[in-house]
Amino acid sequence: MLKKVSAVAAKLKKRGLKSRGNKAQRIVALDIGTEFVKVLIATIHGDQLNIIGSSRVRQNLADMQAGAIADISAVVANCDAALNQAEQSSGATSRTCVIGIAGELVQGNTTTIKISRKDPNRALDITEIDRMIQLIQERASERAKAKIQEETGGKTPEVKLVNSALVSMEIDGYKVTNPVGFQGKEITVQLYTAFAPQIHIGALEKCANELDMDLLAVAAEPFGVARSVIGNDANSTMSAILIDVGGGTTDIAVVNEGGVEGTKMFSIGGRIFTKAIERDLNVEYVTAEALKVGLSTNRTPQAQRAPVEAALNKTLEVWLNGVELALGEFDRLDHLPHQILLCGGGASLEILVSALKERDWYKELPFTRRPTVQYIMPDQVVGIVDTTDREPDHTFITAMGLLRVAADTLGVFDNPGVSVRDRLNRMLKI
Repeated sequence: MLKKVSAVAAKLKKRGLKSRGNKAQRIVALDIGTEFVKVLIATIHGDQLNIIGSSRVRQNLADMQAGAIADISAVVANCDAALNQAEQSSGATSRTCVIGIAGELVQGNTTTIKISRKDPNRALDITEIDRMIQLIQERASERAKAKIQEETGGKTPEVKLVNSALVSMEIDGYKVTNPVGFQGKEITVQLYTAFAPQIHIGALEKCANELDMDLLAVAAEPFGVARSVIGNDANSTMSAILIDVGGGTTDIAVVNEGGVEGTKMFSIGGRIFTKAIERDLNVEYVTAEALKVGLSTNRTPQAQRAPVEAALNKTLEVWLNGVELALGEFDRLDHLPHQILLCGGGASLEILVSALKERDWYKELPFTRRPTVQYIMPDQVVGIVDTTDREPDHTFITAMGLLRVAADTLGVFDNPGVSVRDRLNRMLKI
């Protein structure tokens, strides 16, 4: 015990801080990405979060693999540096944090189950609804295990529920937002669940422990992005495709009429594009990254633009195929939303945005028309205000989404008139 206390004290001394304290009125979002660790510190003011500190620290090539931690000690060091920067810039500390999880093996889907009640004349109550949801979660867990086993070709993995949220509920074919008190024979419940391999969650828990952080929640990152734009309205009819392009993965969430229909991830992100330049132009990785970024900032020399674009276009075709395949799995929907919202550092690549806007990749999917494409901006995130002097852009949206999950978990946005759907989501640890 003394050794642990000494280690924590040394860590705080290294940061130049007397104590981080356990300030429940502050939350830290820790977005551990393949390319960067991003940190946001926010304070709770009534029913709003105010971001007071932010930072970004680059990861080394060997630290992460396709969105998952490959070197715990290296990632902890990067997180420690990012936390230090954010704490120094804000002058505030907090031990309460939420950490994002991504990667191909994170399974997020909406499960539909129909239940016939023995006594259709008895009014529904929260206890009965909770039993239904537990049944759905158990079934969803088995499906997630089978899917991960199929993709890895290995043994049945240990998985853990990371997020769960009620999408919709019908009683005898009649859609309800508050099922309590209704009578009926057949109940249809749609529940979004996200599961991840225990080994990945364990690595994140280890990081939080090494950083002396109290881990409030681990959140599937595309789910966090979805929560950030849906907001508090239980009657929301928002429908959109959210695409978060990170360094190692592309995470997709489909929101349909205010509910998270599902999330998909595949391991093609900004780093793959950089490696294509590195390989085709026979340059160092750092040089390749500068050439890629320079296309958007006009810093890539004119003589190199054509070969750089040629290298990127090869990977772009593969990435577009990944998007098409991922969206093709949402076959329960008659039509896909025609609004695409982008975020993440990888989405800054202009040829990627242009391809989504101009190419015919969507023709074989159930779109009613060509989808529109735009970035998610910080002022579109519901209930969170960035008070820092950092230039607002789409690259910190995922971290803001993690703040949103933390706020939901703590009940920051609850009010006396909170809906049953919101109460259930609290029970589900949304």
